[in-house]
Amino acid sequence: MTRRTIKFAAVGAALALGLTACGGGGDEGNDGATGDGGTLDPEEEITLTVTWWGNDDRADRYNQAIELFNEEYPNITINPNFSAWPDYWTARATEAAGSALPDVMQMDLAYISQFGSRGQLLDLDPYIGGELDVSGMPESLLASGQLESGTVGIPQSTNTLALFYNPATVEQLGIDAPTADLTWDDYDAFIAEAAAAGAGLDPVLYGSGDYTGVFWMFIQHLVQEGNEVFTADGEIAFTEDDVRDWLNRTTDLRADGSLFPTDRTVQLAPLGGFTVNEVASEFSWDNFLAGYLADSGAESIEMLPMPLGSSGERGMFQKPSMLLSAGSNTEHPEAAAAFIDFITNDPAVGAIFGTSRGVPATESARSELSAEGTDAQVIAYEESVAGDITESVPTLPEGFGSIEATWLRLAEELGYGQITVDEFVERWFAEAESALA
Repeated sequence: MTRRTIKFAAVGAALALGLTACGGGGDEGNDGATGDGGTLDPEEEITLTVTWWGNDDRADRYNQAIELFNEEYPNITINPNFSAWPDYWTARATEAAGSALPDVMQMDLAYISQFGSRGQLLDLDPYIGGELDVSGMPESLLASGQLESGTVGIPQSTNTLALFYNPATVEQLGIDAPTADLTWDDYDAFIAEAAAAGAGLDPVLYGSGDYTGVFWMFIQHLVQEGNEVFTADGEIAFTEDDVRDWLNRTTDLRADGSLFPTDRTVQLAPLGGFTVNEVASEFSWDNFLAGYLADSGAESIEMLPMPLGSSGERGMFQKPSMLLSAGSNTEHPEAAAAFIDFITNDPAVGAIFGTSRGVPATESARSELSAEGTDAQVIAYEESVAGDITESVPTLPEGFGSIEATWLRLAEELGYGQITVDEFVERWFAEAESALA
């Protein structure tokens, strides 16, 4: 009996609450596929290329998971590779053009339509119920990896946005820490206060970077205000004025030097101001906690929910933090499916990753999660914001990854003072409409 076929008892109360906070509810009978995609030959010597985005901490966790995989599948050699987020997608686009995608790759919701709708991702449906078990995953979560062409991605975990802050940096600044009842205006005031307090320190400290330069933050703002993001046909549902108003939130902070400098941000990449302890707070997905702690060396990092919107509500949402997909060009689809299954379901792998990729998607992967430390903190955070997660993640159109990258590039130019807000808006809409068309 392999790890993949063991059935596990229900997890403890805290983890059950964590699952509830993720909007799922256990096995909903999604193992109905026939699994007729072929059977893995245990004697065949196979090599798989596996790639992901992330930092050294994630690489260490993947390498530990691969060692466990090789104990069960000694005939399969894994060639691992990873890179930072921007480089990752550049490389995948180049490989896709040459029909040379990796056998298994970490996939994001922003790009799954782009690759999947073009037949570049393997349809995993024939392997579900055979080499690939998804019976411990809520149907609603599994659906995020499904297109008309079939199941092209297996969700690994769920996450939601959080405001992270470093208590040690806040103490060094000598100001009050942000609180859960902040409005957006309150948060902007915190940034200005932190910059004023940190201006005379060495190194200079700041309250935050420019959060308006993150496209997902704009999406969260739109959803919070009850606005549509994309139409059912994949067209932009918001206006130029919506973008202009959002970017202008931090115009004064950019002008007076209150935000973490863009040139310093570029210099530090792939790290950032928050991870080198020069910035007190940062918005990101809750699964970033483990990486933040590892990269910064901080004793503790706290998480708060999104600032309150104009209605007094937060309007938060959850999404699959990442998926695993296989290239349609793989010569070993059964082995690729077996690897995806192992990383998705194995309880020891679940313990290795903890909540560093979000709360694990399957019952078995959650079964050995630590009830202490980082894992417990992420689960407790998701429990605390369960009542604020009132909205669905917007459906992302093909080309989303491109328009997100354009937003980030223009935000950098805005930060350098090379373009105005109006120029940002004009150029982004022109490029976005072309990409989505």
